Amino acid sequence: MLNYIHDIPTRIFFGEGQIEQLAAILQPLGKKVLLCYGGGSIKENGLYDTVMNILNKGGFEVSELSGIEPNPRIGSVERGVKICHEKDIDVLLAVGGGSTIDCAKAVAAGVYYENDLWDMVTSEHDLLKALPLVDILTLSATGSEFDPAAVISNPETKEKLGNVYTYPTASICDPTYTFSVSAYQTAAGSADIMSHVCEEYFSRTMDSDLSEGMAETVLRSVMKNCPLAIQEPENYNARANLMACASIACSGVLSYGKESSGWPCHAMEHELSAYYDITHGVGLAILTPRWMRLILKKDPTTTPRFAKFARNVMGLTGDDESKLAFAGIDALEKYFISTGIPMNLQDLNIGTEHFEEMAVHANRGGRLDASYVPLSQEDVVAIYNDCL
Repeated sequence: MLNYIHDIPTRIFFGEGQIEQLAAILQPLGKKVLLCYGGGSIKENGLYDTVMNILNKGGFEVSELSGIEPNPRIGSVERGVKICHEKDIDVLLAVGGGSTIDCAKAVAAGVYYENDLWDMVTSEHDLLKALPLVDILTLSATGSEFDPAAVISNPETKEKLGNVYTYPTASICDPTYTFSVSAYQTAAGSADIMSHVCEEYFSRTMDSDLSEGMAETVLRSVMKNCPLAIQEPENYNARANLMACASIACSGVLSYGKESSGWPCHAMEHELSAYYDITHGVGLAILTPRWMRLILKKDPTTTPRFAKFARNVMGLTGDDESKLAFAGIDALEKYFISTGIPMNLQDLNIGTEHFEEMAVHANRGGRLDASYVPLSQEDVVAIYNDCL
């Protein structure tokens, strides 16, 4: 088990009715609020009106950054920073899923960034000086409500890049705000959660019992509660468990004492989203079983890890470790299919035309050399082809 240092400064207000805390949360942070949201679903489900009533009663001065994309773009970040400067914003309030929160993180840091904002996205840096950010979560998926990272896209350069900006000061996580999430987005969000766990679980470190056990529990919980939430959209316990799992999955807790895996599936999926603007969780679900099969064949020393996954997560038994390892991957793929996720790139109208350049981008700087099993550009192309 390796050494680790961990600090999560975000306060989570979890459960039904926690929006009652919003005014008190914002009050010490300032009166001028930039309300950030996406395509307008919060207006359809009434959450926008609820938030505005609280802000108006609290005497807050509200500006808006709306229309944030599902894969948030640098243009939205630029718009937000401009509003912050023009309106002398004190605090950002992001209402939505991970994309909205990601954009708000980049805006909060971009206010103080002196160079070009795309340079902020592409350059290496740690946490940045930023305006305070509060969020109200409406989708269980990315874990952005509990971490400092954000992923921003640039359609002109066909890049989608993750970086570290700022932690939310506070996150309001009310599972009832996910009742209206469609079956498709519920399945995609759950696949995103599972991918975050797998990116940490598939590590060379095998003796970190705490993080291993928590990771397996989160995976089993998601596979139990995602189908329930799809069948019964207003099942509070199912939605609550998915929301709690989303927060913990990307918080760093599940990597305690473990060697990094390099997050290869995210590197490959970011290319799919950058080129084709697909739903992130869907891309991850398509890629993950194919990545698993390739690395298991390429490096048989990973067999004990995959066999453990098959036993402890997928509930399989057997004495033949190799057969068990592959059976676990097959079971995972069947689970994704059962939730209604398309499991082939062709179903998303994606062909081979950009695979070579996508592989180059995914492995920029040799980042995949440090993966759980190192991946060459040829390996990445092979995985993409296997996803067709």
